[in-house]
Amino acid sequence: MARHGERPAERVPVILESTGAGDFHLIDSGNGQKLEQYGPYRVVRPEGQALWQPSLPTHVWEKADAAFTGDTDEEGTGRWRFPKQALGETWPLNLLGVDFFGRFTSFRHVGVFPEQIVHWSWMKSQAESAGRPLKVLNLFGYTGVASLVAAAAGAEVTHVDASKKAIGWARENQALGRMEKLPIRWICEDAMKFILREERRGSQYDIILTDPPKFGRGPNGEVWHLFEHLPLMLDICREILSPKAVGLVLTAYSIRASFYSIHELMRETMRGAGGVVESGELVIREAGLDGKTPGRALSTSLFSRWVPK
Repeated sequence: MARHGERPAERVPVILESTGAGDFHLIDSGNGQKLEQYGPYRVVRPEGQALWQPSLPTHVWEKADAAFTGDTDEEGTGRWRFPKQALGETWPLNLLGVDFFGRFTSFRHVGVFPEQIVHWSWMKSQAESAGRPLKVLNLFGYTGVASLVAAAAGAEVTHVDASKKAIGWARENQALGRMEKLPIRWICEDAMKFILREERRGSQYDIILTDPPKFGRGPNGEVWHLFEHLPLMLDICREILSPKAVGLVLTAYSIRASFYSIHELMRETMRGAGGVVESGELVIREAGLDGKTPGRALSTSLFSRWVPK
């Protein structure tokens, strides 16, 4: 919908960098792959952005506990190879004080996107300093780590994902951390259907996190195309932000676009709302075998974030 008024101020480009946290850090990268530490395990996964040569010798990479083989596309399927010994599907991890399960999935993912730590840390500080329970909406919430971080910080969370399996994993994560009493609504539904209904109901949220895929399907066959549906989705998110909202965060993975594309879309969406739109890239800094030796920065995704000031 067309909006009137001044566009928000802008900060570009913003590079939000993580060197890891808790049980995660990036050890090395190169030759289209990345070597990561997840708790007790070293994991090798495809990474198209790693155009350079690895810093560490081949024998270090060969000692990894798990390596993903198969389709290198972000949503491509494949299988895990365990060079040392067969490992179980899940293992416990901790980030930002929240316990959850790492998981070897057939889509090369491991149950968490650790570059999001920078957004989660920001959300955690907002929730802890608000002086009231913030209402947080986590769209495309996956396995729920962000939802658990927000709820543990005092927020009331609504977590939406179209995958029954992902919702099940999120509940397992909640149980692992003995966080069943935290105020989280787990909703398995198409994200667009959910926010349209929330708009009709007059529901409002103080923070909205949205992490949409390039392409996806809802539980009833609904089809999501990022370039086609993102403008409407952000418009609806704007409508359900509360008058005292503290942020709208968009992350975009594996798309052929500049961060300026989503930056200008976010500024148009938030026209007349004041505040600032900051956009750029999320990156993870290599930290070596010891987790303390800074190396190269690996770009992981684009992001745009509106904040009221």
